[in-house]
Amino acid sequence: MIEIDGSVESGSGTLLRCGITLATLLAEELHMWNIRAGRDKPGLRHQHRQSVLACRDMSQGVVEGAYVGSMEIRYKPGRKIKGGHYRWDIGTGGSTTMLTMTLLPLACFAGEPSTFNISGGLFQDFAPSVYHMKYVLFPTLRRMGIKADLELKRPGYAERGGGIIKVSIDLVGGKIKPIKLVSCDEVGEIKGIAICSHLEQAEVSDRMAKECHRILRQEGYNARIEAVYDTSANHEGAALAIWTETEACLFGSDRAGKKGRRAERIGSHVANNFIQDVKSGATVDRFLADQLIIYAALAEGVTEYVIPRMTDHVGANLWLIEHILGSSGARVEAIGNRIKIKGIGYSRR
Repeated sequence: MIEIDGSVESGSGTLLRCGITLATLLAEELHMWNIRAGRDKPGLRHQHRQSVLACRDMSQGVVEGAYVGSMEIRYKPGRKIKGGHYRWDIGTGGSTTMLTMTLLPLACFAGEPSTFNISGGLFQDFAPSVYHMKYVLFPTLRRMGIKADLELKRPGYAERGGGIIKVSIDLVGGKIKPIKLVSCDEVGEIKGIAICSHLEQAEVSDRMAKECHRILRQEGYNARIEAVYDTSANHEGAALAIWTETEACLFGSDRAGKKGRRAERIGSHVANNFIQDVKSGATVDRFLADQLIIYAALAEGVTEYVIPRMTDHVGANLWLIEHILGSSGARVEAIGNRIKIKGIGYSRR
C-alpha cells in the first residue's frame, strides 16, 4: 500500500493528483491523510474530489472518503485502465486542466484511446490555462511519444465555471520516451491568444494583447497575439496566454482575469513572467518545470531539463516520485536549476 502524508513538502493538491495517478497505474492501494493540509481551505475541493472519482471510474476501483472537505482517503484501483469516452462535470469553477493532467497518464496506457469531455473552469490562478496545455504541454509531450489534443468548446472562468473542453488521447506505442532540453537557442516568434467573454465594449482582449505586445517588443521579441471576443460563456471573464517553441526549449505564460484586475495589468504580468523565464537560462517555463516530472518518471531512460527556479510544486513532485517509484528504479536529481530524472520504463499492464 502507498502511504502519503499530505502535509509533507508544500502540502498542496499536487501530492493528491500525482499520488492517485501513480497508484492507479501501479494498481496499488493508496492511503492518504492530511490532504492539502497546507492550504487555506484544507481537504478535498470539488476539483480534487472529481480527480479521485475519475481515476476510480477509469480503473473501476473503489474509494472511501471522497467528499468535499475530506482530509483522508483510501483508494483501491482496479486491475485494468479502461479508455473510451467519458464525461465529467466538476460542478464549480474548479480546474478542468488539473483534472485532465491527473487522467492523461492513465489514458496513455489504457486499453483503447480516450476522449474526455470535462466541464468546469478553464482559466484561473494557480492552474494551467487550456491554451498552455494545448500549445505548450501537449507539443512537449508529443516529443515523448504522447499524442493528445484539446478542443475548447466553451470558455469558463474561475468564479462560476461552465466551460467545456474536449481532450483526445491516443495510446502510447510501447513506452514514453525521455526528453533532453539542456540549452536554449534563440526565441523566435511568440504567439498568443487574448480572450474575453461579454466584455467587448471595454475592449478587454485588445487591451491585454496590446500591453503584452508592447513589453515584449521593448525586450526585442516579436509577438502575434490574437484578440478573441466570446459570447458563448455563461458569464464574464478574461484570460491571456502566450507561447513559443524551438527545437531546444519551450516557454509559455498566462494569466486569468479577475474582478478589479485591469486588462493592462494582465498583459504586463504575462509578458514579464515570460521574459523572466527565458532570461533565467531555463529550457522550460515555470509551469512545464513540474508538469513534466511524472512523464519523465514513467519514461524509459533519463530526462533532463533546466527550470527557471525551484518551486514548491517541483519539490513536491520530485519527492513523490522517489517515495512511490524509488523502489522500481526511479531516480531524481536536482543540481541548481538542472533537473535529471531516470524513469522506470512503465508499460501497459
